[in-house]
Amino acid sequence: MGLELGTPSVDGLRDVVTALREWQGEGNPRQLHPGDIGWYWRFGAEQTAAAIRTWSRDGGIVALGLLDEADLVRIAFDPSLLQDAELAEQVAADVADPARGVLIEGQVFVESPPGSAVKEVLSAAGWKLEDPWVPVRRDLSEPVPAPELRVDVIGAEEAHERVTVQRESFDGSTFTNERWFAMADGIPYADARCLVGRNQLGESVAAVTVWSAGEGKPGYLEPMGVHRLHRGRGYGEAITVAAAYHLQQMGASSAYTCTPAFNVGAVATYEAAGFVRQPDLRDLRRDA
Repeated sequence: MGLELGTPSVDGLRDVVTALREWQGEGNPRQLHPGDIGWYWRFGAEQTAAAIRTWSRDGGIVALGLLDEADLVRIAFDPSLLQDAELAEQVAADVADPARGVLIEGQVFVESPPGSAVKEVLSAAGWKLEDPWVPVRRDLSEPVPAPELRVDVIGAEEAHERVTVQRESFDGSTFTNERWFAMADGIPYADARCLVGRNQLGESVAAVTVWSAGEGKPGYLEPMGVHRLHRGRGYGEAITVAAAYHLQQMGASSAYTCTPAFNVGAVATYEAAGFVRQPDLRDLRRDA
């Protein structure tokens, strides 16, 4: 039986999340995390399902993509199949042909894990390297000190505070209370926590959402932000340490995230919080 391209139903999202969890592991290339699906879930289960593409072989998912935007697909693979030639050729053909229903016409972008054969196939077809992203990682095999900041785990009653910090951290943010509840209803959020840091007055000054993929697997930060009125006071570093602390309590083996290389302030914040810069990652771009 050959490879089949599909879009899951809402009921099929559990299989998607399960596959992503199974593919996470220390020593495996960094790729799409269940937390990426979890954060997208703020748009609701139906829109999340519509943004997923799966490649299946013999009834099992062997690769999947998340359409973060109509022109950007982020692809994950079963780690044992990163160099599978048939899979790489099929995925490359599907993302290149708008008629296949993955990416639109014109300029488009593909993110895939380091060492995946699909990168080689697309590069040979003329796709170009995009600007770099910087992965940062903190090993959690040693105890992480509790942060020097009051940090609360946010539930439904305080969700508006998490939303406010998000909106005040990122220009153009569309996060709302309704979207927080949609995200919290998602399957990946069962292994997640929203954290809000407070100053001495009790004001919400920073926030982060942390996502576990299970015991002994890498955990993920997405997103982290500091309220624009409270920047420059070390709150970004403190909430990032809190993220690592909580992921360790949740059984994660490491904590990681990615940020654009041009965002030198964010990279510096993560490094100050004990995260170590990893080799740059670069998407592939096909120009119009």
